[in-house]
Order: sequence, then structure tokens, then C-alpha cells
Amino acid sequence: MLGRLLFTIINKLQVVEKLAESRPMRRAAQITAYAITKAQMAGRDASERAMRSQTLRQVREEAGRVPRDLGEAGSRLKRLRETFVNEVKEGWKDGSRQIKK
Repeated sequence: MLGRLLFTIINKLQVVEKLAESRPMRRAAQITAYAITKAQMAGRDASERAMRSQTLRQVREEAGRVPRDLGEAGSRLKRLRETFVNEVKEGWKDGSRQIKK
């Protein structure tokens, strides 16, 4: 019963127009648009950082080569791990610097 009443009210054009013109609805739309824009910018920044990433370059480079033995494979993985850890540390420092600003 309540569902049908809400459905009827929401489907009336005048009610929808009144709600759309109300300040709380306009403000909610502004906040939503701001959040979406901010998330898109953050995603774009993250993808640009990933494309510049040394770890990503190293993975691509190492994927093209076939290791001769297990020792070589282990040393490659160790270099990859070190590069990854260094990038995480640098990202952490950059993040804390941005928070302090």
C-alpha cells in the first residue's frame, strides 16, 4: 500500500518538478556532481601515476624475457620487489606532504 502510494506520488510530473526545484534537492545534486568530478580527477591522477610507474615498466620489461635459471628469476623478482617497495614509500611520503599542505 505504502509502496503504491509512493510510486503514484513520484510519477506525478508536478511533484517531481517541485522536488527538483527545492533547495535540498539542488544542493544534493551539486554535492553529487562535485563528488563525481573529484573521483574522476583522482582516478585520472592515479592512472597517470601508474603509467609513469617504474614498477609497471619493470614488469613489462621482465615479462618479455625468459629467465635462464631459477637464480636469475629470483634476482628479477627481488629487483621488482625493491622497486615496488620504493615506489610505495615515495607515494606514502607524497601523500603525507599533500595532507600537511
